[in-house]
Amino acid sequence: MKSLFIAEKPSVASEFAKALKVSGKKYDGYIEDEDHVITWCVGHLVTMSYPEAYDAALKKWSMSSIPFIPENFKYQIIPQVKKQFETVKGLLTRHDVEKIYVCTDSGREGEYIYRLVDMMAKVGDKPKYRVWIDSQTEEEINRGIREARPLSDYDNLSASAFLRAKEDYLMGINFSRVLSLKYGPVVAGALKKDFAVISAGRVMTCVLGMVVRREREIRDFVKTTFFKVSAELEREKEEGVFDAEWKVSEESRYFASSKLYKDVGFNKREDAEALIKELSENSNGTATVKNVSSKKETKNPPLLYNLAELQNDCSRLFKINPDETLKIAQELYEKKLTTYPRTDARVLSSAVAKEITKNISGLTKFGTVSSFADEILKNKMYNGIEKTKYVNDKQITDHYAIIPTGQGAGAASGLKPLSLKVYELICRRFLSVFYPAAQYKRLTVTADIAGETFSAGIKTLEKEGYLKVTGLDKKEDLKSENALSSIKKGESLRIKGFEIKEGETSPPKRYTSGSMILAMENAGKLIEDEELREQIKGSGIGTSATRAEILKKLFNIKYLRLNEKTQVIYPTMFGEMVNDVVAASIRSLLNPELTASWEKGLSYVAEGSISSDEYMQKLSDFVKGKTYAVKSIHNEYQMRQYLGRIKEYYSGAGKGSDNSRKEE
Repeated sequence: MKSLFIAEKPSVASEFAKALKVSGKKYDGYIEDEDHVITWCVGHLVTMSYPEAYDAALKKWSMSSIPFIPENFKYQIIPQVKKQFETVKGLLTRHDVEKIYVCTDSGREGEYIYRLVDMMAKVGDKPKYRVWIDSQTEEEINRGIREARPLSDYDNLSASAFLRAKEDYLMGINFSRVLSLKYGPVVAGALKKDFAVISAGRVMTCVLGMVVRREREIRDFVKTTFFKVSAELEREKEEGVFDAEWKVSEESRYFASSKLYKDVGFNKREDAEALIKELSENSNGTATVKNVSSKKETKNPPLLYNLAELQNDCSRLFKINPDETLKIAQELYEKKLTTYPRTDARVLSSAVAKEITKNISGLTKFGTVSSFADEILKNKMYNGIEKTKYVNDKQITDHYAIIPTGQGAGAASGLKPLSLKVYELICRRFLSVFYPAAQYKRLTVTADIAGETFSAGIKTLEKEGYLKVTGLDKKEDLKSENALSSIKKGESLRIKGFEIKEGETSPPKRYTSGSMILAMENAGKLIEDEELREQIKGSGIGTSATRAEILKKLFNIKYLRLNEKTQVIYPTMFGEMVNDVVAASIRSLLNPELTASWEKGLSYVAEGSISSDEYMQKLSDFVKGKTYAVKSIHNEYQMRQYLGRIKEYYSGAGKGSDNSRKEE
């Protein structure tokens, strides 16, 4: 009797064959020896059937046929991969196959890929085991096989996967059809086209709304000009010149004045000029140091990479989109260089932490970071890592963070330049967590000039710590550092002159492909603070495995466009029109928090907190309610007015050129 191993793709099956020392005959679609049969899917082999599979009449879109919510869902073999499905089906049901090991990707989507095949092949009650691995090294593959658990242990994960697919299917079909039938002619008229299909979905519509909302915030932004006053001060006894900026204090004659811009400047230039005149007349050309404070600051190494953080950094540093980053991360995983990429975790498990020297040791042969790996091992800097914030079993669901495996360092030499950069980025982030925090000194000096307060400060790097691994980020003003280094309270300073610095408020920043991935991970909030991001984690839009694909789809259907050089995202005219159609009909689809709550609900199903039936009932009620609501409203006339204004804006009437209006 034999054991059958089914992987998600041929390359992974090949790695399992190596790990199991299977050198048997290779057939069309599988490998076999005396004890093992190894086969593979090619991604999805099975998909959900279109409505016309239930009833031929449903192929034609009509208001009378929606909402469409079947009691029992139908599935079909994808025609392009039917041959491989038949091969896999034959192997799964073969009489001499005693055990089945499911080796598809260790996550919700991988689970779904196999369960669909199992269902369509009618495999039955053969013993089935789930292999769950974090990398494709032989050691990890053998561990996964050795520790394989009954497939039934993953039934809740499977249930959440089926529900996610049903959710996307039902929302996509019903909302796209009802919106297209109701508003398609209106949109087509605005675009001067014969027809317009409006695509809507649980996640993609929400992301579209985020981009349009940000674009309109920028469009409606009115800049404010303000004027700050600075003084150039010189030490009398020692050489040294530095700039200090005026800031209102409670003792200031301008305290709580309506002339102020916040507490650092004025709304009008003449008021800044009046302050300078007063100070020049009353200061006698000198300033007195009121206070000198020195404060130590530390900056800890950032948490390890999950896919979203890696995609954001690659967008920022290398100007590549999230889909390209994911492809590279997958390539590194398949070459055994890094661990599983589709992860939301940014920490290690305690089990991995115990054997972390294996991962570090492998990097002693990777030239650009070898010296750091050597230093960590020599000084045993890995000791105690399990007690730090970088190791936390509670923050891991399916997989731990993306880290180098420490194996296959030789394979890195064969990487393309961009893939090599991404690999090095992952290696440096990993090694940095074994180094101490960077230490800074922040020196702040306040001076009194005729009763008004001026302050100057400098932040200097004293100990680089982990920054020597990731790269220094210090920006130091050496002139000011030298001038302030030995200054004392009560010291008299010469005023060399005053200056008015004009500033402007800035509009919000447009999303980049990377920052959008982070915003999706954080339920629509673009949060730059790392610790705060971790606190709200788990309430994201989409998953690490799907976010890049969602963005890619929005670009493909021309709702959004991407500047390839800068990775900045803009809405298109069509995209803005679709946004307004949704806002006037199914507004909740644009709500990031609501969209995230659906994803959270799927997590509850995977955890066993709620049942599939409960979730399905909620989903059915939502789809029915929103579909009936759209069918009953009559606001097409108002929509024509809204869409006309959008078209007028994009025509550029009365405006200069604006990059956001350029259509590709």
